[in-house]
Amino acid sequence: MRWSLEGKLAALLLAVLVASALAAVWVMQALEQPWLAFSLVVAVGVVSLLWIARRAVRPVRRMLRAMVGAVASYRDGDFNLSLAVQGRDELGELMAAHNELGHALRAQRSNLAQRELLLETVTQQSPVALVLVDPYQRVTYANLAARHLLNEGRSLTGQDFSALLARAPEPLRAATESGVDSLFTVEIADIDEIFSLSQRVFQLQGRPHRLYLLKRVTRELSRQEVAIWKKLIRVLSHELNNSLGPIASLAQSGGELTRRADVAGLDAAFAAIGERAQHLHQFIAGYAAFARLPAPHPAPVEWRAFAAEIASAQRCRVVAPLPDRTGWFDRAQLEQALINLLKNAHEAGGPAEAIELSVIDGASEQRIEVRDRGPGMSEAVLSQALLPFYSTKRSGTGLGLALAREIVEAHGGRIRLANREGGGLCVTLILPFPADTAAPVQPTSVAGLAEPTQ
Repeated sequence: MRWSLEGKLAALLLAVLVASALAAVWVMQALEQPWLAFSLVVAVGVVSLLWIARRAVRPVRRMLRAMVGAVASYRDGDFNLSLAVQGRDELGELMAAHNELGHALRAQRSNLAQRELLLETVTQQSPVALVLVDPYQRVTYANLAARHLLNEGRSLTGQDFSALLARAPEPLRAATESGVDSLFTVEIADIDEIFSLSQRVFQLQGRPHRLYLLKRVTRELSRQEVAIWKKLIRVLSHELNNSLGPIASLAQSGGELTRRADVAGLDAAFAAIGERAQHLHQFIAGYAAFARLPAPHPAPVEWRAFAAEIASAQRCRVVAPLPDRTGWFDRAQLEQALINLLKNAHEAGGPAEAIELSVIDGASEQRIEVRDRGPGMSEAVLSQALLPFYSTKRSGTGLGLALAREIVEAHGGRIRLANREGGGLCVTLILPFPADTAAPVQPTSVAGLAEPTQ
């Protein structure tokens, strides 16, 4: 049977009242003095009530002391304390609930410890050098690869990261001071090694920390370079054969026509040779322009005049309104990129009137979108469309999107491709404003390089 605290207290008070009433009647009959009897009964009743109150709150005091001790144990990280459950009232239920809480905390701590162990194992065995630095430039964490790469295998924890960088090679110092992701090259054992540096700022325990990730990418880049050269050779061979084969055939036909003195036929043969030579010249010139793309020279550009110039070169609908604030980019280079993108949009096969050019002015960046209603791209094509020499068109060179990407990234921006709902493709060029004109953006919440031990 379960007794509640209210029930127990009510039973005790009723028993005191009944006992007091019986004692009052008995004393009045025995002493025959009502005031004396009343005083005696009140005194006995008060003493009884105090005694009962003390007995009633004793379990509560005992439980509160146990709870205080349990909370202190939890504060010290000890979740093994359990309370002995006594009684079947609310206090007993509270103790049982406390024991269940302790069991849940022990299970969560065990799971958390296992996850931390797994994360520590993965981090320490990772070939990527990881260094975490606090706001005072003190290293708070560094994995095994970072210790071998930056401090000859010795611990980095607690060291001054600025002092480590002061002894590091100049390319590493310049990359870390730039504050952005970058690639740099360091000579190690007479070999130029290429490293990728990624850095992020985030809040840890209420304070901003910076995470540096250093990865050796020489082999990956070398493999990609070889693959690109092979693809370039295949594309050049295909295009040269497509032009040189007809030229050789036309030259042979021209010789035969010369022997026959067929002047009219010679004119046609020479015209065809000239056309193929011109096509080959344009093909080679496109690759040369991609290879010789100069550094951009950004300057203020008024959007309305620029958009009108683009629309006159390649038919499109300019989405209004255009930003009042002037853009900031290299006018000639961005015009070249947008004309290529609009040409691709027309060649995609969608309706020409659905091709749009939109400009969105952000706080720290400018976004230019080219949208069409063609068939879009499959996931496989989207993943490779920005690579040089990749094209799904039979006569395509694969340089249009690659050139746009090269121009945008030279401006410090990025390019994104995405299929549109309802069909079509959206190509987004994101260009940053200079720091003195952009609105402020909130941050997101070595002794030398040595060969890392694998």
